Amino acid sequence: MRLKYQNAGYHMAYWVFVLLFLTVLFGRSWANETAAFYFIAMLLPIVLGASYFFNYFLVPNYYLTKRYFWFALYTFYTLVVSMYLEIIVLMLAFIYLGNFSFHQLNPNASDTLLLTAVLYIVVFAGSFLLLLNQIRDHQTVIRQLLEEKSKEEDPFLEVISNRKMTKIPFRDIKYIESLSDYVRIHTRQDSIVTREKISKLEEVLPGSFLRIHRSFIINTGKITSYTSQEVFMDQIQLNIGRSYKKDVLEALKKE
Repeated sequence: MRLKYQNAGYHMAYWVFVLLFLTVLFGRSWANETAAFYFIAMLLPIVLGASYFFNYFLVPNYYLTKRYFWFALYTFYTLVVSMYLEIIVLMLAFIYLGNFSFHQLNPNASDTLLLTAVLYIVVFAGSFLLLLNQIRDHQTVIRQLLEEKSKEEDPFLEVISNRKMTKIPFRDIKYIESLSDYVRIHTRQDSIVTREKISKLEEVLPGSFLRIHRSFIINTGKITSYTSQEVFMDQIQLNIGRSYKKDVLEALKKE
């Protein structure tokens, strides 16, 4: 399972917040927010690296696949490496911020365990936000699956034709064609004309149907062959719309 990246604006806003939060946190402790800002700016790449490695590599590849031993082991390695990098940051801070005078830095700046704790609070806070987003995405997928299941449970397309309700089995439909102000539903036996809009029919059709053109919806189970430009159903040839081509070809490759 792969966790998806969100938009760049969300990430930038989050890390700006982290930078400001840690600057205020350490700045008040040191009574020197300027020094704290530069110190946190030097520390931030470690926080970024640990956060993205943990959330986008360890969690999806080991935790979500229930490989808990390896997840714990690599998390421990991440902790060790991040602490080692923090020590390097401390040395740089000692040289550039402390002007070779360690007493000018607050004692908290030399507390590697404290820095590690703060770092992982940020990492796990990001992980928690990511988890909430994944839960929301999964709920959306579940809702879509339930809607799809409800369509499959009712194996008929209901339309008004010749002023009466007509039920057409999904399995009998070959394709649906939109013609100006009406729609023609082509089945194995005949064609049924309705005033329903093709976009309205698309909403109630199950996943086995695919919109390939603004004028055509096809039953993918009836396809005999296709190219990048056309779909064939025995002797019937239907064009793939330019704006639909990418999605159609991706969908047909999965069939």
